[in-house]
Amino acid sequence: MNVLVYSGPGTTIEGVKQCIDSLRLHLSKYYAVLSANETVLLTEPWMRKTSMLVIPGEGGADLTYCQVLNGYGNFKIKKYVKNGGKFMGFGAGAYYASARCEFDVGGPLEVSGDRELAFYPGVCRGGAFKRYKYGSHVSARAAKLVVNGNELPNAPASCCALHNGGGVFIDSEKYDDVKVLARFVEEIDVEDEGKAAIVYRKVGKGDVILSGPHLEYPPEKFEGVEEDGVASVANTLEEHDKARRMLMREMLKKLGLRVCDNIDENVPKITPMYLMSPDIGKIEKVRSNLCANLPIEKGVFKDRNDTFVFEDNQHQPQHNEDGQTQCIKFITSGDVTTLDSTPDFNTQSYFKRLFQLSNNNTLELGTVLCYTKVITSTHTILEQNQYWLKHLPHGLVLTATTQIAGRGRGNNIWLNPKGVLPTTILFKIPKCEVTPSFIVCLQYVTGLALIEAILGYGESAGYQDMPVRIKWPNDIYMLKSQYFTSINTDTDTTTLEGDEEKYVKVGGSLLSSQFIDGYYYLIWGGGLNVSNEAPTTSLNVILTKLNELRKEKHKSALPKYELENLLAQIVFTINQFYSIFKNSSGQLSPFLPLYYQRWLHSNQEVVVSGGGHYGESRTCIIRGITPEYGLLMAQDVNNHEVLHLQPDGNSFDLFKGLVYKKNT
Repeated sequence: MNVLVYSGPGTTIEGVKQCIDSLRLHLSKYYAVLSANETVLLTEPWMRKTSMLVIPGEGGADLTYCQVLNGYGNFKIKKYVKNGGKFMGFGAGAYYASARCEFDVGGPLEVSGDRELAFYPGVCRGGAFKRYKYGSHVSARAAKLVVNGNELPNAPASCCALHNGGGVFIDSEKYDDVKVLARFVEEIDVEDEGKAAIVYRKVGKGDVILSGPHLEYPPEKFEGVEEDGVASVANTLEEHDKARRMLMREMLKKLGLRVCDNIDENVPKITPMYLMSPDIGKIEKVRSNLCANLPIEKGVFKDRNDTFVFEDNQHQPQHNEDGQTQCIKFITSGDVTTLDSTPDFNTQSYFKRLFQLSNNNTLELGTVLCYTKVITSTHTILEQNQYWLKHLPHGLVLTATTQIAGRGRGNNIWLNPKGVLPTTILFKIPKCEVTPSFIVCLQYVTGLALIEAILGYGESAGYQDMPVRIKWPNDIYMLKSQYFTSINTDTDTTTLEGDEEKYVKVGGSLLSSQFIDGYYYLIWGGGLNVSNEAPTTSLNVILTKLNELRKEKHKSALPKYELENLLAQIVFTINQFYSIFKNSSGQLSPFLPLYYQRWLHSNQEVVVSGGGHYGESRTCIIRGITPEYGLLMAQDVNNHEVLHLQPDGNSFDLFKGLVYKKNT
């Protein structure tokens, strides 16, 4: 599920960033915290897959929100909350979500008027403290708050939080369904006895928290700021930072969200990448190629997105203390099977299983492995750094224990917890070997290989009973444990409407491409929940249920999926499929029967739009995929015309935004 932070007109880049970072600290184990602009809120089906919507903001500057979201946007937001959604508003977001906003009334910055959401049924009036100035820290202060222990029993009794133009919730005691979570301690510049700084209200089936202070801002925000008074504000916020984070966590729990246990854990810093192979000559060649072709100065090279430090295995890296520089260690001596620098990933097991599966035959992919404990993204480290990408070998495999900025469809970004297996494989292919449909078809082939690796795992038969399916085009879904009641039953999924709720996403893949000097660099990335229970479920959670069913049939338990062996299985399966793919001239046809066997969409009914050129929406039944470009083939239920469907670009549900192209 997603937590969305509004990032459209009216917000600032800094405000959105601080909000996302703070929420990821508390929620990243269970939710994907993403930004969402006005187009997303107005046109995409975000509600069903969103656990909370957050609107941040500065001071009382919510007029732009009104211009963009008044009417249909606010209608969708109100419906979402009343149906059980969660909502938070900070600063301008709190003004905007009140029945009336009154900011600097009678002053030069006056903003006042009724508001449509009205999650707080009264007036939000501010600033609570005067001297506010847009785009400045002159009015920033560490506002002391006293917390309502009856509503937040596990929160600190008091704390300090950044205040910069936020409001006060006037006459909060008049509303029986409004709970004040925190009040200002100091005298405020708004006449109100209650001094309500943060309020909670139940709205329909949903929950709302609005805050005048910016609890989402850490003291680090003021690093490098030299305005008068800022240093003392930052020092006070630093002293109270743990209490601020505790209060933020308890507020999220009040809304009904699952939060990470340890508030002292920060987003981990990136760690060295180890480049290795049983054939040390391959690593020596990679290092030699990089050093000969890149402008490296004193072991450091700056690419388009990242800075790299190149070191061999004779020296420990010394350049990564800030968590920004990516250190590469080339393992060019000794035996990778005895490498003791990767305690979270057994490289010996990976290579042993890979060559066991291949029966020691030559493999095109996977014999050069790059592993790191913590990385931004195994996909981004290649895709966004074109210069070093150009000199990396075909078939390179990257993996990590933790990604702090993992990539997904629609540029979704998240911090994946331990137990998720990220895999990225580099295909370096001469232009002459790539047909127009090659890249699209390869995406299907590699996605199919991912699910086949799950079902073909291990040395024991039985993993083929794992209830996994493909959601078009390349997402991996699994039957929830409560619906997994017997082995070898027909899990009919003629439609996803309703049936999809029985399935939950456990993985997916994407393929990006670049053309450089006569070669296509295709970067395939796949991710699987292997042993983590959150945010959805994982292979081993469902395997436990499968073993319970096997026990009823007097069958032995299957061993759990292990990251290293599963990675070897994925790489080997993609090797096999890629060989067939090339020998079939890059055609999807040889794989379609198996793809249809694994997917969720046979005879699914969908409603599609003509995109403004071909008339009104039409109800169709999915019949298959075009072998050339992977478009969905669907038949109109009324006139039986076959249409080719493609997504309209929304980021939340492909099947809520299909458009068709007429066949001519």
